[in-house]
Amino acid sequence: MARRGPRWYFSFRSPYSWMAYRDLVDHHADVAAAIDWLPFWEPDEPAVDELERSNIKLPYVPMSKEKHLYILQDVRRLARARGLDMVWPVDPAPRWEVSHLAYLAAERLGAGPEFIAETYRARWELGEDISDPGIMRKIGETLGLDPEVLATAHADPEIRDLGLKALNSLHRDGVFGVPFFISGFDKFWGVDRLSAFVEQLNARAA
Repeated sequence: MARRGPRWYFSFRSPYSWMAYRDLVDHHADVAAAIDWLPFWEPDEPAVDELERSNIKLPYVPMSKEKHLYILQDVRRLARARGLDMVWPVDPAPRWEVSHLAYLAAERLGAGPEFIAETYRARWELGEDISDPGIMRKIGETLGLDPEVLATAHADPEIRDLGLKALNSLHRDGVFGVPFFISGFDKFWGVDRLSAFVEQLNARAA
């Protein structure tokens, strides 16, 4: 069964997820601390094969040129409205498992939130390539974690197993994009749905 506590799915790849992250930690820190944080990413081929053996197919839709250009414009507009300085990153050879599995390694070491902050900063404020294990190594050094653990997490069998469990979780929850918020049986997709998610949590807690 899917976990039933309030939660949100995030991705380091998505600029909308980055802005939802900033909105959460900057304006709703109490909510950010109370909910589960679950990663969403496009798995590599070995992980896809493992998932398909369990009859799990994750929803990935290729992005058209028109949609990409729209997102560039939209994200810059939203970033300006939030007073955020951003650098649009270039991904020469994207391997999203590198950063997201490094997150699972950092989470296991008790530094999940700190890793998320540094990785979002690296990608969206500095324009760094988070598919590069060297960037994961640098983030490990910044956080005082073993740099090699983060740089090689994508090849660690135990971390890869945690990754498969995380991908299975988003499959069970019916997640099709990020940011994606869940409270009970109610689902909220998109950065503009964060306020409704927060309102519902606050109403239930009252």
